[in-house]
Amino acid sequence: MENQRKIILYIATSLDGYIATEDDSLEWLFKTDGEGDAGYSEFYETVDTILMGRRTYEWIINMEGENFPYKNKDCYVFSKTVSGENENAKFVHEDIVSFVNKLKEAEGKHIWIVGGGELLHFFLKERLVDEFIITIAPTAIGKGIPLFKEAEFEFELTLKDMKRFNQFAQLHYERI
Repeated sequence: MENQRKIILYIATSLDGYIATEDDSLEWLFKTDGEGDAGYSEFYETVDTILMGRRTYEWIINMEGENFPYKNKDCYVFSKTVSGENENAKFVHEDIVSFVNKLKEAEGKHIWIVGGGELLHFFLKERLVDEFIITIAPTAIGKGIPLFKEAEFEFELTLKDMKRFNQFAQLHYERI
């Protein structure tokens, strides 16, 4: 099916492969001189569905408060403990693979997996991520939450595009 929706990981990482410090700080990211919004707005227009884990959702709520950044999108939060929905998101407590495959087969724009690390690891293991747009900051933070956890599986990608946003390098890959 040629027009099937894709699951896209759009994320920033430190040069040494971390998406946040151990205490969930992104301060290192905001210190880097970018250019505009580093392609975020353009990417955001290509998606209508947001996926994330519960810890990531709670971090966003904690940081943004009432200003939830994905109000105009369908937002699904995968959780083993929370169910139902609120004004921001629907909480998913069912089999992830079948849920995601149903989403991919439905009409719509692409689907953004925002994070976090546990959910992303599961998506990678199950080969659910179709494209990777990874923006690299020229900062090494030494330790923290890794973009890719240690795994018992491999996956291959092909480079689709590269862009520079001042000090950020953005790599766009497709899964083979």
